[in-house]
Amino acid sequence: MKAARSTQLGLGIARFFEDYLPGQRGMSPHTVRSYRDAVVLLLQFMSQDTHRHVEQLQIADLTAERTVKFLKFLETDRHNGISTRNSRLGAVHVFARFLAAEWPEHLGSLQRVINIRFKRGARDAPIEYLEGVEMQAMLKSIDRTRPAGQRDYALFALMFNTGARVQEVLNLRRRDVRLDAPCQVRLFGKGNKIRLCPLWPATTKLLRDLIEQQRSSDPDPANALLFTNARGLQLSRFGVRYLLRKYVAIASRTATTLRDKRIHPHSLRHGTAVALLKSGVDFATISQWMGHASLNTTMRYARADIDLKRQALSQVFPEALAPPRGGRLMIHGAELIPWLRRL
Repeated sequence: MKAARSTQLGLGIARFFEDYLPGQRGMSPHTVRSYRDAVVLLLQFMSQDTHRHVEQLQIADLTAERTVKFLKFLETDRHNGISTRNSRLGAVHVFARFLAAEWPEHLGSLQRVINIRFKRGARDAPIEYLEGVEMQAMLKSIDRTRPAGQRDYALFALMFNTGARVQEVLNLRRRDVRLDAPCQVRLFGKGNKIRLCPLWPATTKLLRDLIEQQRSSDPDPANALLFTNARGLQLSRFGVRYLLRKYVAIASRTATTLRDKRIHPHSLRHGTAVALLKSGVDFATISQWMGHASLNTTMRYARADIDLKRQALSQVFPEALAPPRGGRLMIHGAELIPWLRRL
């Protein structure tokens, strides 16, 4: 059987992900995976649109017209929002620029792809987060008599304690956790930035118990992953989402407010930020705790919680939230203007 020859597109994809993104651009593994997801979707769409196998696709198949059809497919068939659509387009732009630099004979057609504009109108979706009582209900729904339940309980408790991104937690190894005073965990965030987060005593005990009951095949125990599946492999983000949805569904029987929320692993991170704000922690500390690149990212949590809005309103207009005073309103008297000002 005749071996298939590598196409320019295939060679370009290999160089793009193996050398260009991690080596020349210095992008983190999380960002590389995001670009990978976008390119996989693009290749699958191009394959369907050209009626050819993915390995038969050429650089010439990546046209501006087909890319616009791909973006429309994301919005109509996959029901992606404008922000997701723009994020995928950004990855396509970077990929097209790389191909144009490697194979300049395709520069003209690839420039048309690069010139496709981002769509305006993207709005920040409301932040869905877990309140304290909702988090407690979710944790109580976990069966801790089973080893998997002990792992899940420690996983979600650690995510809420640190406000870490799900992949940051899944990448943790035993050497990244300090269980002696001062108890803390070392997280590797976006842009390969490292930050230390303190651990609550309850979280420390959960992690210590988890490590003691784990069996690792790694010759170096300190290098063993902290959270693994039944086969001893690293848990995936999709696995964590599945587990969270399962426990939230159980918890919603008692915590009815969960029924109207779309909870995902990042919701635990949002819940941590809001809980810190409610406790009076300043924005700069929260920004460092969460690993935010800018204070503007942290500030949005102040707009997400209704209790914080009430507190701010009561400080500026204390009478606005006070119960109305008794008595009869004098419509034609001197009480009208003061009453209107208090509205």
